[in-house]
Amino acid sequence: MNIVFMGTPSFAVPILKALHKYYGVDLVVTQPDKQVGRKRKIVYSPVKEFALEKGIDLFQPRKIKEDYDEIIKRNPDIIITAAYGQIVPNILLEKPTYGAINVHGSMLPLLRGGAPIQRAIERLYQTTGITIMYMAPKMDAGDIISQRSIPILQTDTSEVLFEKLSYVGRDLLLETLPKILSGEIEPYPQDENMVTYAYNIKREEEHLDLSLTKEQIDAKLRAFTPEPLVYVKLEDINMKIHRLSTLDDPLEEDVLDGTVVKVEKDRLVVKVSNGYIAIEEVQIPGKKAQHVRDFMNGKGRSLMKEGTVLL
Repeated sequence: MNIVFMGTPSFAVPILKALHKYYGVDLVVTQPDKQVGRKRKIVYSPVKEFALEKGIDLFQPRKIKEDYDEIIKRNPDIIITAAYGQIVPNILLEKPTYGAINVHGSMLPLLRGGAPIQRAIERLYQTTGITIMYMAPKMDAGDIISQRSIPILQTDTSEVLFEKLSYVGRDLLLETLPKILSGEIEPYPQDENMVTYAYNIKREEEHLDLSLTKEQIDAKLRAFTPEPLVYVKLEDINMKIHRLSTLDDPLEEDVLDGTVVKVEKDRLVVKVSNGYIAIEEVQIPGKKAQHVRDFMNGKGRSLMKEGTVLL
């Protein structure tokens, strides 16, 4: 059977590994290589790294909508995607004998879009999961084949949840694929009345609004960890936050949100809308991430004091 797999980040790798082991993969399609840093170092996607390691044929079109002949030539029996990163054109959805399916990181119809895992954490969802669905021209709108949910823990970052869901996706696909191939599957349409969206993170969202609740702030940082993280403005500096915790101290109503109420040895206690957060690890431009203790022994000493307002 000819399988074409389309994916890019580490989320997709366990799924690709399982397909390669149990079925064989004829072609891997992944995003073009990136240039990173000042030296413009070429970086391969995790999916490409695995394909090269195993000697699987690779295809990296810049625009899959315009450049798809290599896939057509393989005459795929099925196309399987997992966080590929581009919208797949209709001609590819219609070509395979068994269709084109997607392993999506949410319980559709909730969180259609490119950042479902991050948005689930940010929006304080208690659960999320994996949906295996037939692909359709409309984004993440195809019929559902199978689903599996898992809880979101209060300590989960997007990095942790990506890894958990990648293995859930792998296992669910291995259970579901034989039923697709044998014709046992009875897919069902998504309820359009239940649709929500999880659009990709925009740069302006990285700025942390300290008028949010402490729970929302904690969730946003976990959702944006390890990247792009969040930042607050300290004078004219964008100070990234790498780690914080929430506090249960009684609220002082007359203190402005964003005010540093305590500068302690290991943390900065900051007022937010319904209480306090404790900032524990920060990063300023040109420096690596550092514990608040080290920050206050250096640059922070002249910038931070009780009463400073972070914006």
